[in-house]
Amino acid sequence: MLTAAEGAAGLDPDDLERLATAAYLAGREEQSTDAWGRAHQARLDRGQLEDAVRGAFWLAYALIQRGEMAQGGGWLARAGRLVERHRLDCVERGYLLLPDALTAMAGGEPGTALEGFEQVAGLAQRFGDTDLAALGAVGRGQALLALGRGPSGMRLLDEAMVSVIAGETSPVVSGIVYCAVIDACHRAFDVSRAREWTVALQRWCEGQPDLVPYRGQCLVHRAQIMQLQGEWREAIAEARRARERLADPPHPAVGVAHYQLGELHRLRGEHRAAEEEYRRAHARGHPPQPGLALLRLAQGRLDAAVAAVQRALDDARDDVALGRLLPAYVDIMVSAGRLTEAKAGADQLAGVADGLGTVFVRALAAESQGAVFLAGGEPEAALEPLRAAGQTWQDVGAPYEAARVRTLVAAACRALGDHDTADLEGQAARDVFERLGAGPALARLDESSGAPDPRKAAAPVTAREFEVLRLVAAGHTNREIAEYLVISEKTVERHLSNIFTKLGVPNRAAATAYAYDHHLV
Repeated sequence: MLTAAEGAAGLDPDDLERLATAAYLAGREEQSTDAWGRAHQARLDRGQLEDAVRGAFWLAYALIQRGEMAQGGGWLARAGRLVERHRLDCVERGYLLLPDALTAMAGGEPGTALEGFEQVAGLAQRFGDTDLAALGAVGRGQALLALGRGPSGMRLLDEAMVSVIAGETSPVVSGIVYCAVIDACHRAFDVSRAREWTVALQRWCEGQPDLVPYRGQCLVHRAQIMQLQGEWREAIAEARRARERLADPPHPAVGVAHYQLGELHRLRGEHRAAEEEYRRAHARGHPPQPGLALLRLAQGRLDAAVAAVQRALDDARDDVALGRLLPAYVDIMVSAGRLTEAKAGADQLAGVADGLGTVFVRALAAESQGAVFLAGGEPEAALEPLRAAGQTWQDVGAPYEAARVRTLVAAACRALGDHDTADLEGQAARDVFERLGAGPALARLDESSGAPDPRKAAAPVTAREFEVLRLVAAGHTNREIAEYLVISEKTVERHLSNIFTKLGVPNRAAATAYAYDHHLV
């Protein structure tokens, strides 16, 4: 309707701004920036300087979201000059403080960012601007999380979300707040909040069928929640949809979608696909660690894993980043036999958990502590933190994480001579890993058990042939099997030939059917 009116008789500045907002939400970004530019000029012509400054800010925001940093920066500079030249005392000054505060956050200076966001909040309160108040609350919350003041940060994020749910913010700001808060919750490992706000974002998007900018981010968040809940196939589908939706035109969140896919492929043992997604994530501005380091560990490239995770840890600038990296660091250092470094990492993670104050990080810290005790020959000391971690994973509905802890509990019980409990824990973990298709975790379980799985013992194949059979049954190609087992494709073919002969089957499909019929996988 606005577009038609514009063609017939032109639009006044108010309608031009409505057109710019509607076009942005509908994904017509060039039309949106054009309308914002004309609205800005119309405001200037009418002497409406404050409104002109706000229009320039939103035009800059849209351009920066499209990756056109130079143009966006130019519009911000123009808006700033208008404010200073005319000595405007207006709420728009608060909007113009946001980019510098965000830059400080991105540069690893959360203290400086917090000061900027507090100025934003002060101006929002002074002028009664609910949009700016919500943005300021989100920024302060993110900065406090980065400073290790988790509970205070989360309260501010909740405050921002309440204003959105109450309908107090504009559609564009509502979308920004939704995505920023959910991303902060994921980064701080606050699973319950991330799940709750993701459901709310999904409902908001579904209530506006023509909405475009936030649907891709919503899909990424849904994929993250699905992964945690053990719905890996569905998570892959959602992450792929997010990747496609965010790719054209490129959105800053597309790197997150690539990383999410990399994680899912890695957990399933699909190493080539995982590496490709990590590389794409890095190319699009999202750090590939710790996923890439863990991939190197799974590939048996221990030196590369140690170097990668150490470098990422050295570059970490706040508790949120440390919370992401330290669990992988401990895992890799334990695998490398570097227990002094592993223990230091576990202790540091415990401190981060205290600062962030979320049960998820506390569970990761307890799991890391238990793993270090176990690797150091103290299985009895390992059991208390491991059982605490396992209970948390059960409570939050994270089956893979719970099964991962069961693997460690089984190893500790076996070391203490409690083979019955070890077998029960190991079998419970195996059932989850098999349901999820978590090949690498299954392999680690077998390595830690010190004894062949009873279903393997019944198979007329060698241990290596059993591994090949299991991967074939999971649908992997010869190339993928070769990568996973670090052998050549010719060796895979030889193993397959032996398997067909021993099982008396003609091909891969028949071998897969035999494996399932005889409960070998």
